[in-house]
Amino acid sequence: MPKRFLGAAVQRHDHLLLAVALASVFVVAAPVLAQAPAPTSAATEVVSLWLAPPNVVTPEGLPTLGKWMLTSAGVPSDWLGEVYRGKNLREPINVIIVDDAATSAADAITRLIAASTSAGYPVRQGHSTGYQAAMDGGLHAQLPTGNDVAFSNGIYELDNNHGRIFGPVALGTSFVFIGAFSREDVDPLADPGHQYGSFNQARDDFTQKLDAATDFKVSQFVDMENAILDDPKLTTVEHDGMAVLVRASK
Repeated sequence: MPKRFLGAAVQRHDHLLLAVALASVFVVAAPVLAQAPAPTSAATEVVSLWLAPPNVVTPEGLPTLGKWMLTSAGVPSDWLGEVYRGKNLREPINVIIVDDAATSAADAITRLIAASTSAGYPVRQGHSTGYQAAMDGGLHAQLPTGNDVAFSNGIYELDNNHGRIFGPVALGTSFVFIGAFSREDVDPLADPGHQYGSFNQARDDFTQKLDAATDFKVSQFVDMENAILDDPKLTTVEHDGMAVLVRASK
């Protein structure tokens, strides 16, 4: 709606248009199945590197899962270029969500968003977007959809845990998501003001809050083989290579 003062001289039809516009605000959209855009031919070779071993794993009882959160260009995300003790960060997949009770992919997304909100991680503004991840041989765009949003336990102006979730893919009658969660520490006097805090702390808090407040219960720990320990240029800091799997049973 145009940002202008609606004075007494506004015409009758303008009032009607305004009423229609206001009414549209309250229309709740159906869940959007997030699909990553197809890479251009020039980028296909680069993207394919992250869809195959050694950059994916196939845990027992699960589809093939990518090890990393990827940018819109199809390369591993680096926490917006932050350098940690002289090394570039790489953002690991550290959460797996399995929904045995959902009736469809759209239902699984609706249930995921509701559960995340109940666990204290609603959709919040102030976070970079456009990420994707490899699952079952394809790329899946992030949830939540929209600009500058993520699942987060606090406002971005303060320390917070936040993450993006990808999927789902069908596994029999179940639906599988993966996620990348991290903690950011905020110091308005520092440069940059938002700095990496922890991968494990955010992973553990998100999954434990789901376990405590929703039907999604911590079920197992999955070795994603994505801890970077001795690389001279890259690091996952304290990340132990494990994803916490939470599951909602029928």
